[in-house]
Amino acid sequence: MTSSNRVRLTGVAEATYGVTPTTPRMRKQRVTSIGLARKADYVDSDDLRDDRQNSDPTMVGESNNGSIGIEWHYPADGSLLSSEIESAFCNPWVNTPARDNDGVLASVIQGITAATQVVAVAAGAPFVAGQLVYFTGFGQSANRGKLAKVTTGSATAPAFQGAGLVDEASPAAAARMKVVGFEGAAGDLKAVADGLTSEAAGLDFTTLGLTIGGWLKIGDTAAANRFDTAGTNVYGRIVGISARKLTLDNLPASWATDTGNGKQIRVFVSDVIVNGVQKRGITFERGFLGQATPTYITQTGNRVNTLEFGGSAKQKAVGSIAFLGLKGTKSPVSLDDTPDEAPDSAAFPAFAFSANCGRIGEGGQALAKPNFAKAVKYTINNNLRPIEACSNGDDTAPAAVDIEDGAFDVAVELDIFFGNGDVLDKVMAGTATSLNTRLEKGGKAMIWEAPRLTPREGDPNVSGKNQDVMLPVRLTASKDPLTGVQLILSRFELVR
Repeated sequence: MTSSNRVRLTGVAEATYGVTPTTPRMRKQRVTSIGLARKADYVDSDDLRDDRQNSDPTMVGESNNGSIGIEWHYPADGSLLSSEIESAFCNPWVNTPARDNDGVLASVIQGITAATQVVAVAAGAPFVAGQLVYFTGFGQSANRGKLAKVTTGSATAPAFQGAGLVDEASPAAAARMKVVGFEGAAGDLKAVADGLTSEAAGLDFTTLGLTIGGWLKIGDTAAANRFDTAGTNVYGRIVGISARKLTLDNLPASWATDTGNGKQIRVFVSDVIVNGVQKRGITFERGFLGQATPTYITQTGNRVNTLEFGGSAKQKAVGSIAFLGLKGTKSPVSLDDTPDEAPDSAAFPAFAFSANCGRIGEGGQALAKPNFAKAVKYTINNNLRPIEACSNGDDTAPAAVDIEDGAFDVAVELDIFFGNGDVLDKVMAGTATSLNTRLEKGGKAMIWEAPRLTPREGDPNVSGKNQDVMLPVRLTASKDPLTGVQLILSRFELVR
């Protein structure tokens, strides 16, 4: 017997498409269903028989495809979900600078010296003066959960003067440093009508790795690190970057100018991924651990064909991810007997709509009274197709030899309460708009955004008495002139 409660799904991103890495480091994934399938393909015989019976069907090949169901949580860097997002977007994440010991003591983060407040790290993307770095997983409690400003930038020896770091000669295996924002000097950052400015001797915004179309969260919890005007400590989207000014849109009605007098304003930033053209594959392994001798089914070259994100009021954020793959094998031996655990549900809880949805914005403004949003769903469709050849050239299983791209289609379904005719007017006129959805929980957040959408369908539903009249709007994404893309996903490792 095999129980669904003893099935393990693991996977690894492929550096070369269709090739499982040697001695792969597999990672588990949190899923609600596993519909991956390795199947033999058959065609029926066309023999004509006088006894009205059939000849044997003929096996003609093999297919590897299927889907998984998920509850959406923060897609931690390096997790299997993060790799699947890269496959769906056909692009890698653009991450802020980070260092991570990733399970090996003092390997990447090599030491902290209290006297100089310098952290010795392996070479990588440089830490820049003014950036805020989040310290987690360190052995010394004084270094854990620390949010420290870079005072001297470096790729190997950044300094954090005044941060209060303590000596740690061999940083723990779980130690991690991640840029999560930036901080101005006292009185440096100011809120103006359309964004933020920096004084002449202050931060240079062009040095901070910011991205047009990316999002910011302005203000921290401490009074010294936030504007006095409460409505100015909010999220905004970057639409212009110059040395002394960040131009923002999607600002709420509460936004107001504020000089930030004497304040060391903090601003939180995100990793960003946008749609592209790279072919990114994943090797999956299903382990049926309830069997006396477990069976392991491996499938290589899996690319995300469709990905869904969405939900409705007072429900979890859920989705499905469907794949097309290349070859499959069955074995009594796992690719990795000790795979990495999936992101823990306590540290990375599932998001929910209503409780964790800070904003659904349409056309740059929050959807609110009288046209509240009831449900939203984003669907990516890569329109992939398997390339089936008469021979794959290596005498192995007769599977697809490649998976080719189609158009990157993004569809958005938005159900709103039909409070007035504003949105319906846009539908009937085909007026271009945008949509973004922000979920935030446990100090982490993600924002989905389709920056240019055409509303193609929508008419008020009147399905019976004693019911709210809803307007289901169906929208299609196209290339946005400002960002040059159709879909943007931002993830904040820390916001508060």
